[in-house]
Amino acid sequence: MKVALTGASGFLGPLFVQRLLEKGHNVHVLARDVKRALGRLPQGVTGAVFDAATPLSPDALAGVEAVVHLAGEPVAQRWTVQARQRIYDSRVVGTRLLVEAMRAAGTVRHFVSASAIGYYGDRGAEPLTESSPPGDDFLAQVCRDWEAEAQQAATADIRTVMARIGVVVHPEGGALKQVLPVFRLGVGGKMGSGQQYMSWVDREDTLGLLLFALEHPKLTGPLNVTAPEPVTNAEFARLLGTVLHRPAVLPVPAFVLKAVMGEMSEAVLGGQRVLPRRALEAGYRFQHPELPETLRALLG
Repeated sequence: MKVALTGASGFLGPLFVQRLLEKGHNVHVLARDVKRALGRLPQGVTGAVFDAATPLSPDALAGVEAVVHLAGEPVAQRWTVQARQRIYDSRVVGTRLLVEAMRAAGTVRHFVSASAIGYYGDRGAEPLTESSPPGDDFLAQVCRDWEAEAQQAATADIRTVMARIGVVVHPEGGALKQVLPVFRLGVGGKMGSGQQYMSWVDREDTLGLLLFALEHPKLTGPLNVTAPEPVTNAEFARLLGTVLHRPAVLPVPAFVLKAVMGEMSEAVLGGQRVLPRRALEAGYRFQHPELPETLRALLG
């Protein structure tokens, strides 16, 4: 298939392009800076301009049979009024414009749109599957509206999957990259109470589940992209300290996180215990289903 991809310059993008090429797909990236994006990718990848704020010409999707949408403003920043608007618009407005172009192009048959486990809000230890209701905080609102725009593609007979991605664990990006320096110094520990659940997923399984969603025509609707065994923040800190052979006993109090991060601290102090029910039922086999072996493979 000819697959169009947004977010090709992000943490997952370049590797996902490689996986698509290995599977025999043709890749066409949609990016603000096409020259920069293509400069990081193998020969043969094509591109067109898409900035998530300007209508996309259907010509930019000529011959495209599938779209994977990963682009979005980073959430890990202080949530000023302006930042909240950028986070919302990059996902909701950007998805709306992309779907409009897909519908007009007339060739797209498969759409995998990123979402996030923030959809569920802060839910304590409650087990959550794809059928669980959404939360009501800022990130949950963003995810609800984001997914609603993605689902508009289904009205044009485009099979649509919303990939609710968890905390991607890898030392090159995401939460693990941010906390590794502190833990390597031996001054890491749980955040807040540590009882909040962390629904993590290895980077290889993230890419694997995105490909699985793309290539399995019976999959539609929400898909939790998380490992089968979520852990609490305290357990994550303990395991990380063990793998690094460092103590992990210095907690970061909630008031410190709130002072440093502002409202964004809600995403760290809250949590979701998300289970990948639909992926398991559809036959996906996780490469890294448990956190101890994942951290040892990445850092041991």
